[in-house]
Amino acid sequence: MSLDSVTEDIREQARARAEEIRSEGEAEAEEIIAEAEAEAEEIRNQREREVERQIEQERDQRLSSANLEAKQQRLATRRELLQQVRDDVEDALADLDDDTREELTRELLAAAATEFEDADTVEVYGRADDQDLIESILSEYDDFEYGGETDCLGGVVVESDASRVRVDNTFDSVLEDVWQESLREISADLFDEEQ
Repeated sequence: MSLDSVTEDIREQARARAEEIRSEGEAEAEEIIAEAEAEAEEIRNQREREVERQIEQERDQRLSSANLEAKQQRLATRRELLQQVRDDVEDALADLDDDTREELTRELLAAAATEFEDADTVEVYGRADDQDLIESILSEYDDFEYGGETDCLGGVVVESDASRVRVDNTFDSVLEDVWQESLREISADLFDEEQ
């Protein structure tokens, strides 16, 4: 074998080895690129899922916030309407005709008087505009006297120092009791709800 043929064989082997290394390098580079592309795709998909979750979370929060705000607005409106109804009832009580006012005042005083059967002196308080009415009714009661005015829509407050009893039979207190007992029913009627 000549030197040229040995050189040619070495060159051929070097070329074959270089081609093999180049092919392996290309294959390895393609594998690295494929892995990098797959990893990049996974990162992109993961980021998309995170963004979608975040968008969904923000949407849910905004929806929840809007629902809460709407509920608070409905409750505020209900409170305003209920207060308007109560104000209307109070106005109606304050503007009762004389006969109805006298009848109710008599009933409330009679109910309170049962608490003071053994008292020597009983004082009765009422609305300033009802002083004459109360004094005329008190003329029918022994040991009962007009004690002065109290801030109310009508009715009476009756008390005795001897018995330390105080009975609030004002229109206001009766209204408060009825209001508390009937609030759910009133609300249901106003807002067309089932009880």
